[in-house]
Amino acid sequence: MKGQFIYGVHAVKAILANPLRQIEALYLNRDRSDEKIKQIEQLAMGRSVRIERLSAQDMNQRFADVTHQGIAAAVAPLPELGEVDLAELLEASKQPCFILILDGVTDPHNLGACLRTAEAAGVDFVVIPKDRNASITPVVSKVACGAAELMSVVRVTNLARAIDALKEAGVWVYGAAGEATQSLYDIDCRGAIALIMGSEGDGLRRLTRDRCDGLFALPMVGTVESLNVSVATGVCLYEVLRQRTISQGTK
Repeated sequence: MKGQFIYGVHAVKAILANPLRQIEALYLNRDRSDEKIKQIEQLAMGRSVRIERLSAQDMNQRFADVTHQGIAAAVAPLPELGEVDLAELLEASKQPCFILILDGVTDPHNLGACLRTAEAAGVDFVVIPKDRNASITPVVSKVACGAAELMSVVRVTNLARAIDALKEAGVWVYGAAGEATQSLYDIDCRGAIALIMGSEGDGLRRLTRDRCDGLFALPMVGTVESLNVSVATGVCLYEVLRQRTISQGTK
């Protein structure tokens, strides 16, 4: 099995709970015996996963240069979703659907943070391009704290074509752009919607921008010109959630 290592308590626990993940082995610091480790051991035994207990020194040598928290798992990569899966994902989404599109987010820490917020805010699935974008790596899984196992991520060859497919299915697509004259808070987010967040440096690509039904900006009243993409994504996703919560009459 050509695999990778996933580190950290939350990420490994989420992997063990995901039936789609093939797990080769679980590595534990034998000096840890707290409740979190015991729960993970039980999950691993329930799936007949091989467990290796190592000393703290051996853990640090084998998994150098990462914050492993005394736990690591050797796993196969997640099954990859592509453009052909969009129709099925839309059908399975709650109505109205809520989609996040990331256009060129290359920092794995930002991608992981975006996935974590997307899962928390109720996003149905995330779309990312195969080129010029971070993929689901161990770093992303660690930062996402389990959200990478829970959130469907669609990697597409042609992002513009994927956006067109979403629009044909009745989804309104809005892109974040600093120069936009419309505020995020002026958009009605209660219908089927996809928000596009651009890259850390250049924002939305022209082809992506041209496919949007509208562009929006976040109000900036301080002296900084922009927010980190993961922070901006969190602000935007929770505005959608706020509007939908109010429309449902829920506090």
